[in-house]
Amino acid sequence: MLQAFLAYAIWGLFPLYFKQLHGVNAFEVIAHRTLWSLLVLLSILAVMRRWAWLGAALKNPRLLGSLVLSALLLSGNWLMYVWAVQNGHVLESSLGYFINPLVSVALGFLVLHERPRPLQWAAVALAAAGVLWLTVSAGRLPWIALTLATSFGFYGLMRKTAALGALEGLTLETLVLSPIALLAMALWTAKGNSAFVTASPTVMVWLLLAGPITAIPLLMFAAGARRITLTMLGLMQYIAPTLQFCIGVWVFGEPLDSNKLIGFALIWTALAAYSLEGLWRARLNAG
Repeated sequence: MLQAFLAYAIWGLFPLYFKQLHGVNAFEVIAHRTLWSLLVLLSILAVMRRWAWLGAALKNPRLLGSLVLSALLLSGNWLMYVWAVQNGHVLESSLGYFINPLVSVALGFLVLHERPRPLQWAAVALAAAGVLWLTVSAGRLPWIALTLATSFGFYGLMRKTAALGALEGLTLETLVLSPIALLAMALWTAKGNSAFVTASPTVMVWLLLAGPITAIPLLMFAAGARRITLTMLGLMQYIAPTLQFCIGVWVFGEPLDSNKLIGFALIWTALAAYSLEGLWRARLNAG
């Protein structure tokens, strides 16, 4: 439980980290995150001597294709999140991760032909009402939240159907993205626009930390997920967006008017119904 809690807590504190990189282009932040994450992940695999899977994975076109798609979804999700934090949209980004579980329910129905239970459908409908309220009251779609929720929902769908563990999957995804990241870094450096050329030593340290900050919570999550129930894990996933919400309101001072609060309240009610239904179903199965 502690390992899973710490993983979600670190993810919830990410706005504080990415805010330190407000002067670095979001695309370059993702390039750094990709390259330094790959270095950390390869180091971990070297220490653990877990290389046997790599040869088989590289010879499997279907697996490689799915990992390329999941890598693009992951990088797009990362890019949107970093941009949102840097531009003062932490509240809306937290909304995206609040509604993500309910997006996953809808995707399970549409893509995997799963059969959500009535209360799960009610939770999805209530969340949709919350998004509609936020759209009407603000005069625009909460597109940042919807982009984050759908990109991560489809990413979860791809990873669910790929036969690789969390560590191996992320390693292969960053390996796929690394040539693009290296080329972009080379071009930015040649033009004098890279953080390598313009950033202070402090910012460079923050960029180098992107590797362990990405890899460590993932490994904690993988270790914790194997030892606790799926129901408990499902409840704990709200730690991260809750922390992001609190940081957005009380640390960064983003406005939270009554209309936004009503929209969030509808979505929180949907999540409460979804979680309580999961707990009730788990108790029935245990009995």
